[in-house]
Amino acid sequence: MTTDLTVVNEAIQIYIRKIDKSSENKIKTKEISYSEFFEDKLLIIRAIRHGMPYKLFSKIKDITPFSEDDWAEFLSLSKKTLQRYSTDADYLFKPIHTEKIIELAEVTNFGKEVFDSTTQFYLWLNTPSFALENLKPVELLKDSYGKELVMDELNRIDQGIFA
Repeated sequence: MTTDLTVVNEAIQIYIRKIDKSSENKIKTKEISYSEFFEDKLLIIRAIRHGMPYKLFSKIKDITPFSEDDWAEFLSLSKKTLQRYSTDADYLFKPIHTEKIIELAEVTNFGKEVFDSTTQFYLWLNTPSFALENLKPVELLKDSYGKELVMDELNRIDQGIFA
C-alpha cells in the first residue's frame, strides 16, 4: 500500500507541533512539508533528540522502496521488534533509530527527485555502481558515511556528472 505524500506532509506537521510543544525554543516554521523538513538541519536535530513516533515512521516506510526486512536490518532491530512497536500507539523510537529513519527518508526523498520514478530509483539502489566500487548503493545505507557517499552520487547524477 502506497501512502500519499499529502498524508506524510500532514504527519510531519503534527510531529513538528508535538516537538514544538515539548520545547522551550519554538520552531519558526508554521507549516513545513516532508521535503522541506530535510532542509532544516536544526529541526532534524531536534526531531532526532525528541524521537520519532511509530505512526510517522509507518507513513514514511510506506513511501520508501524498502521492505520491513530492510528497515529491520537498517535499524539493527528484529522484524518482530518492529512489529511489536507497531502495536504501541505512543511508541517513540530512540534517537539513534530516529536518526537512521530520517537519513533513509532523506535519501529516498532526494532519490525520487533525481529519478523519474520510485521504480527507477529502486533499480539504481540495487544495481552495482562503478562510482561506488561496484557496491550497490543500498548496501552503503547501513551507516552514515555510506549514506553520504550515496547522497554525493545522487548529487552527481542530478548535476549530470557521471563517473
